[in-house]
Amino acid sequence: MSPERFEKIKEVLLKRQTDLTVIMDNIHKPHNFNAIVRTCDAVGIQDVHYIPVTKGYRRLNYYAKGSQKWVEAHQHNDFADVAKDFKNKGFQLLAAHFSDNAIDYREVDYTQPTAIVMGTELAGISDETAQIVDKHIVVPMQGMVASLNVSVASAVILFEAQKQRLAAGMYENRSIQDERYHKLLFEWSYPRIARMLREKQQAYPDMDENGYIQY
Repeated sequence: MSPERFEKIKEVLLKRQTDLTVIMDNIHKPHNFNAIVRTCDAVGIQDVHYIPVTKGYRRLNYYAKGSQKWVEAHQHNDFADVAKDFKNKGFQLLAAHFSDNAIDYREVDYTQPTAIVMGTELAGISDETAQIVDKHIVVPMQGMVASLNVSVASAVILFEAQKQRLAAGMYENRSIQDERYHKLLFEWSYPRIARMLREKQQAYPDMDENGYIQY
């Protein structure tokens, strides 16, 4: 690995936003799922969350043009549980959703810990999810089409969040904790070795972090 590549990895990890994320609630089209993940990487999001559709659609394939190497996708079974966890951590939950209470997505303060909720491609979020989240946001439309593709809408919202966070200097100081930072730095810098160690740990669960097996 070249020194330039190593510096690029460190720069990306420095800018990762640990208090900004996306929750995909029942998004079932792989190209939309992967496009959202790719945008998350572009704006510095390390973790995304999703509740998969369990009936009627094939399993999602996580191959976001290489972004799966850099963004971790966490699967959950129920949105209510995920929402509760994020609210306990002090996150505001914003759902892209048409309602009488919906506000322009640009009126939100994205410098606060934020989870953006995106619903299914056709139906959007469920009534239950709409009741759980803190705010509904919309991207104003001026044409005949009523809405954007879910991955496009996600990109529009996320780049507004990036704009606000750049202005606030939030990409200048590392927010990833030391232990995770060094773990990701190693895995991204030496992916083959990291993969071999993971496979060895799966085969030998008693192996410690130095590669020794305790008897």
